[in-house]
Amino acid sequence: MPQIVLNLPPSRLNELKTYYYKQLKTPPAHAYFAAKTPACTITAYKSGKVLFQGKSPESEANRWGSTEAVKKEKTKSSVQHAYHPKESLFTSSHIGSDEAGTGDYFGPITVAAAYVRSDQIAELKAIGVKDSKHLTDPQITMLAKKIVEMKIPYSLLRLNNEKYNQWQRKGWSQGKMKALLHHQALDRLLEKMAPEKPEGILIDQFAQPNVYQKHIRSEGFSLQENVYFMTKAESYSIAVAVASIIARSAFVKAMNNLEADIGLPVPKGASSKVDQAAASILRAYGEDKLEQIAKVHFANTQKAKKLM
Repeated sequence: MPQIVLNLPPSRLNELKTYYYKQLKTPPAHAYFAAKTPACTITAYKSGKVLFQGKSPESEANRWGSTEAVKKEKTKSSVQHAYHPKESLFTSSHIGSDEAGTGDYFGPITVAAAYVRSDQIAELKAIGVKDSKHLTDPQITMLAKKIVEMKIPYSLLRLNNEKYNQWQRKGWSQGKMKALLHHQALDRLLEKMAPEKPEGILIDQFAQPNVYQKHIRSEGFSLQENVYFMTKAESYSIAVAVASIIARSAFVKAMNNLEADIGLPVPKGASSKVDQAAASILRAYGEDKLEQIAKVHFANTQKAKKLM
């Protein structure tokens, strides 16, 4: 029986559970939830592993844009796709793109693309640029300022949650939203850089390349030249690490502004603290405000209403 296993951030599991809430069924032991669609059975675990199994699991798995989609039928996880970069790209003048805010209930999704020349790599490493997951928010803010001072060309896009919720109700997956944002950020940066061209473009992979291309083609776009995809790319590419820092810094700034605007705590992530904060915002401002500042299809919304 065909199977696909997606390894997703645990913070996204609430998003999946909410999406399939009408098709939920009793989960097997140790599973977080299970659902059954006409195409396949979906079983999710708190580790972030999601199993799609049935006659056509691709139709559901592709909806989410996997980070590590693996067909168990004669497929080995060690096999690299055709868009995997050569190691030489990491020391060349290239563009990297990454995003922040995708697993957070509050705050916008931010996507950044940055162009780093080969002669700037050493200096960026020297000031502390690395995978943003290993940096604190104050460190990210400080590094973002230094990156701007170095005049690193970049483009930044923010998807506010009002628009996010509209797209989600149209049937867009978060994977499709991210694909369109990355594509637009890259186009804007290439236009800003012209006539200079990068030796390659590296996207921190959140979906298989064919799924990414399907998403952008559905809106009339095609892949730029010399585009590569790689999971955990920010650990190898300084350009992706720079983009990650810029995106995260913009997200942190947006969250700080949001908290100052409403005068109530606005936690990051999608934890029980977020449920409580959403309930407080509902009491103070009502559902219209939540629609503007939160990804309302996350399970946190229903949890907040129960807390009310």
